[in-house]
Amino acid sequence: MVNHDPQPVLVPSQYRPKPVLTSNQLARQLRSCKVCRYRKVKCDRVKPCHACCAHGYPSQCTYDTGPEDSLQPISQADEIRNLRNEIRQLTAQLNARDQRNRNRRRLAQLQGLVDTIRTAPSEVVDGIISSIRTTNRVVTHGSGMVSGDRTQNNAIVALQRYRSDDSDEEAGENIDARAGGRDNSRSSSEDSEDSSYGSICQMNTTKPMLEVFIERFVDAFSPEVDAKAGHAGALRRAAEIRMFSPILMDAFQSVSVAFFGRSVQNKEIEAAGFNLYPRVLRSLQQALQDPERSKAESTLVTVILLMAFEACSAFKSRICVERTTQVSLIAHVNGALRLIEHRGPENHVHGVEHLLYTELRPYWVSAALVSRTPSFLASEDWINLPWSAKTTKKDILHYLLDLAVEIPALLFQFDDLQATLGSQMASAHEIKVKQATLWNGVADLTNRFRQWKLEWVDHYPDGPPREVEPLPNGDFPVFQCRDLRTGAIITPTKFSYPNLRLAQTMCLYYSTRLILSTADCRPTDRVGPAEQYALGCGICRTLEWYILTAPGNMINRLAFPVRVAWEAFPDGGPERLFMYNVLKLVEKRHSLGLWGSGMSELSPRAGSPPAS
Repeated sequence: MVNHDPQPVLVPSQYRPKPVLTSNQLARQLRSCKVCRYRKVKCDRVKPCHACCAHGYPSQCTYDTGPEDSLQPISQADEIRNLRNEIRQLTAQLNARDQRNRNRRRLAQLQGLVDTIRTAPSEVVDGIISSIRTTNRVVTHGSGMVSGDRTQNNAIVALQRYRSDDSDEEAGENIDARAGGRDNSRSSSEDSEDSSYGSICQMNTTKPMLEVFIERFVDAFSPEVDAKAGHAGALRRAAEIRMFSPILMDAFQSVSVAFFGRSVQNKEIEAAGFNLYPRVLRSLQQALQDPERSKAESTLVTVILLMAFEACSAFKSRICVERTTQVSLIAHVNGALRLIEHRGPENHVHGVEHLLYTELRPYWVSAALVSRTPSFLASEDWINLPWSAKTTKKDILHYLLDLAVEIPALLFQFDDLQATLGSQMASAHEIKVKQATLWNGVADLTNRFRQWKLEWVDHYPDGPPREVEPLPNGDFPVFQCRDLRTGAIITPTKFSYPNLRLAQTMCLYYSTRLILSTADCRPTDRVGPAEQYALGCGICRTLEWYILTAPGNMINRLAFPVRVAWEAFPDGGPERLFMYNVLKLVEKRHSLGLWGSGMSELSPRAGSPPAS
């Protein structure tokens, strides 16, 4: 007889049959975004989801749904855009209906005025005409913002007074009826609603004023250009996600209002933006103290926006106050650079963070050159990892910057060698070792720069820079330099480029070569004064084409090369006179006090920045 064991047999988990998931279960599993699945947190399945927004990564919220999938995530940005469009349409309909009602009231008033004048005594008609003329005179010599409603209202009030004096109540009632039952106690603001207030309402029906300020700021600092002009969409992308972060909302409001006030020379609007600055700073300090929030993209965007705020508030312009300190801008750039290092290269592969690193990379490299110390930007991870996902493609400029990031370490070696020679305490062997290390590094990097130019510039797909004869005009100063063989002052040809990207790249090439040459103390084959002078002239011969072509504030991309070229020329020569005129021209036309100040804080020289 067989005895059956009542206890179930335990089967190892790897041998148990796995339940088959239905297509609906699979679809539901894949509806959560990638980040939430990776973090194993609950996802509300909108785009961007609440979890990604709360952790400061809205641009990284992506889904694995195909175009044929009927269960697409809801886009918050699209929904907000649709709601705003609906609000604008409803507001426009309401304003159109109000306008029709005002037109009917005007017509009734005018009809009542005409009908009453026909039967009124001559003295009353003379009083009405005098009142109309007096009001028109006030409008002509006053603010010019008062509409004809007040004139009509004054005339009707006079007629009512006349009817009241004659105790003709029925006539008064007829006038009130023909006037559309208008309340005589209407305020002055209501009287002028068809003029100044009407214009404001018309602007508000299109979009709120804050949105206008932010658009003006974004258009100036992040103009819409193609790849050949050099991408400038980082701040524009950041503005699109500001509604998901309170600190970003405050930062954009503060910077854009201050910038708009400065642009229209309105100190009250500018001060309104400045008053928001302390609150943004406090929020930023709290975010930086949080280990997780310090790596959020909203924190990085806020730091970069405050760089723009410092540029608006600290620089001297026609309406701004004096600058706070000479090194305020470079201090903010260094703060942003430290935050980028803290975040790590893996956090700059996708989204807005990637754009902020790659588009502004010339600024980060310039800050490293000014510091004259080895930079983390020269590591292989920072040179390669941000482009590993092919979010954007490396171009001619970034391959140049891959070489330029090695210069700060050579500048540090040069300064160390000079300090060793000045101490007179080092042995001859130690000095020779340091000299050999520096000379080999400078020689190798100089050769790689020349090879880069041969491969990328001389064989550029759209053609290399062209030399054209300068034509004198009143729009831009004419560059003059010296013939080094005769010492005579000449007018050289100027450079013309197929696109802005190549022009910016060549200016950075000339400036980085100039900086590297300052550490070239080799006894032979070193870059001499003649080649240094030619490199500085190359920047000056590019300025006219770039400044007259670049949109918005993209002109600031040449700020660092211009400062480097300034230091390459002797004081009192025609070269510095040309650059001085260019700096003042840019300050006047673009209200960029950075250029008018001489940009001494951008100096890569050893020691403190020289006064310009």
